Amino acid sequence: MALSDADVQKQAEEEFNIEKGRLVQTQRLKIMEYYEKKEKQIEQQKKIQMSNLMNQARLKVLKARDDMISDMLNDARHRLANVARDPTRYSALMDGLVLQGFYQLLEPKVTIRCRKQDQALVQAAVQKNIPVYKAAVKNNLEVRIDQDNFLPPDISGGIEIYNADGKIKVSNTLESRLDLMAQQMMPEIRVSLFGANQNRKFMD
Repeated sequence: MALSDADVQKQAEEEFNIEKGRLVQTQRLKIMEYYEKKEKQIEQQKKIQMSNLMNQARLKVLKARDDMISDMLNDARHRLANVARDPTRYSALMDGLVLQGFYQLLEPKVTIRCRKQDQALVQAAVQKNIPVYKAAVKNNLEVRIDQDNFLPPDISGGIEIYNADGKIKVSNTLESRLDLMAQQMMPEIRVSLFGANQNRKFMD
């Protein structure tokens, strides 16, 4: 049976409306997907930005802490000169630095360098500690105090001690001892100044 013009038009309108609805739904889904994707991108960017800000803040805190420790050590270096101004204290310290140098090298012949103004003090420390060293290690020891090459007068004190050919050196200046002590005690220094780091599993 042939369709009337009205039926054809009605059917065409229904098909058009169905197709229009399908297209609208498809576009709606595309728009929703687009905005969901954009929302996720924005959220991810926020997380990255927040992470960057937190890292920057953490680095600033770490730098401030390092600066504080550096200032503290610089202050300690400036006060090292006071040690050499106390004859009794400096003499006892020199004894320890000389004997420790002997033990660290364990060489039959050594050369000691010191500040020019410390020659007499070093000579006394050498004479005092050679017998102590010999008794401990059961070996002879020949010590020469370098009269041609002195340590700079602007250091706070202490000695450098070399083996016979000068290839092995033990630096026992006051500055080097402070640096070594600071390195060894850095975990304790940080805990004392800033408290324990709860995120750190191992100490330095």
